[in-house]
Amino acid sequence: MRTTKHGLSEKEIELVQLLMADCQTTGDVQAKLKKLFAGTIEQMLDAEMDEHLGYEKNSVAGNNSGNSRNGYGTKTISSDYGECEIAVPRDRNGEFEPKVIEKRQTRTDEIEQKIMAMYAKGMSQRDIEDTLRDIYGSEISQGMISRITDKILPQVNEWQNRPLDSIYPVVFFDGIVFNSRKDNKIINKCVYSVLGINMDGQKEILGTWISENESASFYASICADLNNRGVSDIFIACHDNLTGLCDAITSIFTKTKNQLCIVHQIRNSCKFVPYKDRKAVCADLKKIYGAVNLDDAEYAKEEFREKWDRKYPNILKSWDKNWAELTVFFEYPTDIRKIIYTTNAVESYHRAVRKFTKSKAIFPTDDSIRKVIYMSAEEISKKWTMPVRDWGLAYAQFAIFFEDRFTA
Repeated sequence: MRTTKHGLSEKEIELVQLLMADCQTTGDVQAKLKKLFAGTIEQMLDAEMDEHLGYEKNSVAGNNSGNSRNGYGTKTISSDYGECEIAVPRDRNGEFEPKVIEKRQTRTDEIEQKIMAMYAKGMSQRDIEDTLRDIYGSEISQGMISRITDKILPQVNEWQNRPLDSIYPVVFFDGIVFNSRKDNKIINKCVYSVLGINMDGQKEILGTWISENESASFYASICADLNNRGVSDIFIACHDNLTGLCDAITSIFTKTKNQLCIVHQIRNSCKFVPYKDRKAVCADLKKIYGAVNLDDAEYAKEEFREKWDRKYPNILKSWDKNWAELTVFFEYPTDIRKIIYTTNAVESYHRAVRKFTKSKAIFPTDDSIRKVIYMSAEEISKKWTMPVRDWGLAYAQFAIFFEDRFTA
């Protein structure tokens, strides 16, 4: 059978030639496809009616059958071809339940899938509404778009409550703030994300939790949720120095080491240092966290104290207070150190989330936040196809340092 370079059969070529007849522009082709789409749907509905009644149209088999055709109703359907009106057959008993276009359905699945795809890419409901109107001529309200995207809420809940691995060598904790509406006021909502590195070295968002206030009890509820979903051990937890988070983690995961983010510590240290001294201060701080071992780091810290403590006494107060948690990474070889000394992995994820949500200035509900975070996470994680760099070496070192807790 002859085919074109696009794989069309002879019958399909004939159909294309019929479509080309009297067509001068792509708009003419689109109009014909629209009619063809409507006609095909109507024929499928008629076939469904035949099956429902048990006999074909005008067949004598329908005489005294107890049910019969009762004309047609009209319905406007939004599809890839725009809006088109179709005739929907009816039966006298009102029992006909079409499948190809269900009762009260006004959009094809393809339109809903496109709405979901646009929402996942970060488009606002207003932008989606305008796009559908411009491309398909379809009038779909923002409220309808919200109801369509609400269909993924069961998936969101299933994802948030899915079972997790029993062991995660490294887990990162970090929050991102969104504006939300509550009682006609705009408030801040913190969405706290937990990103884990699993035993295969793959990044995985373990879940997201929403709260108006970050507190020790909130962090404890996150850790309890992780534990209830199957996580029994975390080797190292990496996070910013948030009040109560260390205690919340160790209350559930008693053997977990807490590593505070060095990058956050440096930012906080330099927050009130004038520009003229900032470069020199950062260089001397680097001697502390860039030391070969803990002894050298402590020596570099004392040198920093002698040089800068009189001018900037608050810098080392913070380092001294959190020294135990800031220096955990010195206990391990370089390949583990590179993974745990900063929370950049989860911060990079949150930067990507910001790109997906930049058009959404205010979220009306927590569910609207959950939807967009879930869809953003799904899109972002598609790129996480490879394990973290040099995971093979890090894995071997984890196996040595955590031998009694390690499961290959």
